Amino acid sequence: MAVSGDTTTVYDLLIVGGGVNGTGIARDAAGRGASVLLVEQDDLASYTSSSSTKLIHGGLRYLEYYEFRLVREALIERDRLLGIAPHIMWPLRFVLPHTPEQRPAWMVKLGLFLYDHLAPNMKLPKSRGINLREHSAGKPLQDRYKKGFVYSDGWVQDSRLVVLNAMDAANRGADIRTRTRMTGARRVDGLWEAEIEDMAKGGTTTVRARGLVNAAGPWVARLLANQLELPNSKSVRLVKGSHIVVPQIFDGPQCYIFQNPDNRIVFAIPYEQRFTLIGTTDVTWKDEPGLVEISQDEISYLCESVSRYFKENVKPSDVVWSYAGLRPLYDDAAANASAVTRDYVLDLDTTDGAPLLSIFGGKITTFRKLAEHALEKLAPVLPAVGGYSWTADAALPGGDLGTGGFEAALNRFRDAAPFLSLPFAWRLMRLYGMRAYDVVGTAKSFADMGEDFGHGMTASEVDYLIANEWARTGDDVLWRRTKTGLHMTEEQRQRVAAYIKTKVG
Repeated sequence: MAVSGDTTTVYDLLIVGGGVNGTGIARDAAGRGASVLLVEQDDLASYTSSSSTKLIHGGLRYLEYYEFRLVREALIERDRLLGIAPHIMWPLRFVLPHTPEQRPAWMVKLGLFLYDHLAPNMKLPKSRGINLREHSAGKPLQDRYKKGFVYSDGWVQDSRLVVLNAMDAANRGADIRTRTRMTGARRVDGLWEAEIEDMAKGGTTTVRARGLVNAAGPWVARLLANQLELPNSKSVRLVKGSHIVVPQIFDGPQCYIFQNPDNRIVFAIPYEQRFTLIGTTDVTWKDEPGLVEISQDEISYLCESVSRYFKENVKPSDVVWSYAGLRPLYDDAAANASAVTRDYVLDLDTTDGAPLLSIFGGKITTFRKLAEHALEKLAPVLPAVGGYSWTADAALPGGDLGTGGFEAALNRFRDAAPFLSLPFAWRLMRLYGMRAYDVVGTAKSFADMGEDFGHGMTASEVDYLIANEWARTGDDVLWRRTKTGLHMTEEQRQRVAAYIKTKVG
């Protein structure tokens, strides 16, 4: 295997991990003027960051574990994120049916009151009680549920959030390398000297950096032990969370949050116009990290969970798609996987000069704040990242929708590309925001956008994703950058994969 090295370039920061934490830190650091190299062994958001329940939320159930600081921070971040990426995030109303055998109504009201008021200047509608027999949200529910509550949270296209952070980081000078694995690193003369391997083309390169961020998610502890050969007193607890997608089982834009007899929470969320997303599970994972799949027991559990509430029975045979991921939670020795903290811990090691920051835990809602805290922790020993905090109000790529918000931006886009159907234009605007104009390019008709692979996925869109968003495979395009794979036939998916192969080899 060929080995090369760059003996002149010294990056300020080498980041290992292309999930939401790694790309968030890369974006913030690059915006402060630091030179950044980020390496990801697979595609961006290949693992945890594309396997969430896709909520931007404070975590209502975390109040049970007295995680008030985490919930407050998450609620503040929820409002900020809705402001900087309104194309891939939007508010939702959640319906919580009351089950008196689990909690008295006064306790639920108190929890929701705290949820509404922990964050200052909350922009979303506050919670309230509803009569499920009279409210439209009660129609899909079994008649035994009479009283309920509604409250606000938000939705996010999680893997797109990761890609947009990487795009903004690259626009600000960061070097983003996917399919690139760090095979080892050591401190040499006050710097990190690391070997990185190109997993697609082969070959190993030696790079140098003043600081190293271990944002490897499920691999964070293993990277410390294996690639860096460093002792560490902290650890992660891997918890598998699985989700199922079934044909739409209720009308309306509302979501449902259900509490099971085992005290676990399960959500039912409108998904991709024609489906319902149901999840998640919490299963302790003892094996090696990597790609994981839902088990039959988890499918049965999720079906039974929602069938306890909905009039329409949900069966395992209804499942059209499923996904699972490993959440790398900071191990706080909790006995129950559901009770493990969703907070994060930043571990800074400056023992032998060049700083090493390892990220344990975290949740997608607080990634931006985690990035701020990470750079604050590094700044005293790495002045290059010590600039001002800037990301709270800076729109992510495509998110500067202009006056009138999403609907007005969509109308302007349709005026500019009148040959696009409303569903197609809506999909492009929801995925790319103002970058949808770049997807359309100079096309004056739908035919100008090239081959139509199905469900409005055209060659023009695939070309855009290859050129701008590091897409290299069919899965990158159909399941992470978009969810069009859910709407396509296997033959159509194979055509997309074949087209990409002709483009990138």
